Amino acid sequence: MADKKKVIMLGNEAIARGAYEAGVKVSAAYPGTPSTEISEYLVQYKDHLYCEWSPNEKVAVEVAVGASLSGVRAMACMKHVGFNVAADPAYSVSYMGVNGGLVIVVADDPGLYSSQNEQDTRMVARAAKLPVLEPSDSAEAKEYMKLAFELSEKYDRPFIFRTTTRLAHSQGVVDVEDRREVPDKEYVKNIQKNVMMPGNAKVRHVEIEKLNNELAEASNTLPINTVEMNDTKIGVITSGIPYQYVKEALPAASVLKLGLVNPLPRKLIEDFASKVETLYIVEELDPVIEEQVKSWGVEAIGKEIFTVQGEYSANMLRTAILKEEISVNSPAKAPGRPPILCPGCPHRSVYHVLNKLKIHAAGDIGCYTLGAVPPLSVVDTTMCMGSSISTLHGMEKAKGKEYIKNWVAVIGDSTFLHTGINSLMNMMYNHAAGTVMILDNSTTGMTGHQDHAATGKTLQGEETHAMNISAVCRALGVENVVEVNAFDIETLEKTIKEEAAKDEVSVIITKSPCVLLTKGKKPLYAAHADKCKKCGMCMKPGCPAMAKRPDGTIHIDDTMCTGCGLCEKLCKFDAIELVKEEN
Repeated sequence: MADKKKVIMLGNEAIARGAYEAGVKVSAAYPGTPSTEISEYLVQYKDHLYCEWSPNEKVAVEVAVGASLSGVRAMACMKHVGFNVAADPAYSVSYMGVNGGLVIVVADDPGLYSSQNEQDTRMVARAAKLPVLEPSDSAEAKEYMKLAFELSEKYDRPFIFRTTTRLAHSQGVVDVEDRREVPDKEYVKNIQKNVMMPGNAKVRHVEIEKLNNELAEASNTLPINTVEMNDTKIGVITSGIPYQYVKEALPAASVLKLGLVNPLPRKLIEDFASKVETLYIVEELDPVIEEQVKSWGVEAIGKEIFTVQGEYSANMLRTAILKEEISVNSPAKAPGRPPILCPGCPHRSVYHVLNKLKIHAAGDIGCYTLGAVPPLSVVDTTMCMGSSISTLHGMEKAKGKEYIKNWVAVIGDSTFLHTGINSLMNMMYNHAAGTVMILDNSTTGMTGHQDHAATGKTLQGEETHAMNISAVCRALGVENVVEVNAFDIETLEKTIKEEAAKDEVSVIITKSPCVLLTKGKKPLYAAHADKCKKCGMCMKPGCPAMAKRPDGTIHIDDTMCTGCGLCEKLCKFDAIELVKEEN
């Protein structure tokens, strides 16, 4: 093996490097912050492995399971809410076990930086009886990935690799090593192990409980569960990123740092607890470790003084444990930056028309969720991927066809392919009515412009068949499918009025690419103060490139303007005009 080389890496990059060094041959994922970059870093090793964007997380896990069954090391990557989508195969493959090592990387989001909830993957993993590894920095992220595959194969268990936003997007020094080429395992037909019908599953349940108990016993001596004995007045059990806060806030304390957080090393924990005067359990989000430790009769302090919400910090621990009053200089006040659609975003044009027509929108997960904020305030609901269409369907079944004629479902192209197809199928199957708007900007925009099944390009950069979304809708039986340019507001308004009035399912596809992907000449618009009537029509869509002058007339910031032309279309007094085009 070549000498180690030290490199500074983001946590997500280190996870990808660990998978590469571990000899992974297949990886499948659906983009979701904070996990997205793992696959984007992994694809740089495409000469050694295969990686893909799957249409959703359930499919990604099933692809990885198939690869594992065939005898190679495989992984799937997603964010915590994506693991909900993948729960069906995850719970069952827990019973099946593995052939080649199988790791499911799940990125939690304490603090809700980019998610609709703060769920704790460790809770889901416990319910699914899946073991969980959790690193504390980039170096551990790489090494724990390699260990996860070894333990997966040794104990015949799929492993969850839990990371969080702070780890995913923090940097650390990593020792880069050579890739280990792991020989493929032979596939042996085993119906009793791999076919999860009731008779087989009953036997497998007994087997996985046995394997988990063996792993729990072994965890007492695993080198990733480490004891740092210092002053015994304070002892802390912790794991993951909170370990960093503990070491900063309580450098003299004794610490039991857990790398394997499910199953827990009971003997190691009980032994550590017996050696310290006061034991604290420091873990972000749910009291997963705390509840188990206390159930063993071990006295400990946890959520009595710590929150179950958001990220922790060293100062928070100093305040809670040491009762210190932390004096912090007031930070400089940065200008407020409320979430808002980009200048020139095609979704803004759609929402402006819906707002004008006083139509409510059942929303979905994507950039277009920002249609809920002022001044557009069109999106009334947002729950999970694909839910907009089903929500609209439920409203129609509850209140009738007339009720939903001033409602639409809005969903993006990537999200439609993720889980929206099933919901549209359900509408057609169950004699529904309602208008579905697919806001097709030709990318997975919210997570950083990843390709999907309708863009014509794979994660590995290969040209491929591009799914025709309008053809898919027609194949499901939708007769009313209309495509329209998002910025053609007159046609868009006419189309929405016509389709929403129908007593059947309609699909309107607004096709305009994400403005951040458009290249070439950029039209620039200018507002003429002498012609401006101060009516405010051009301001209604809330474009951040537009502002009022002190006298109430309109100014367009040409450094922000992307030349979409929406403001010009809205101005009835010719106060806004195209002045030039430039590269």
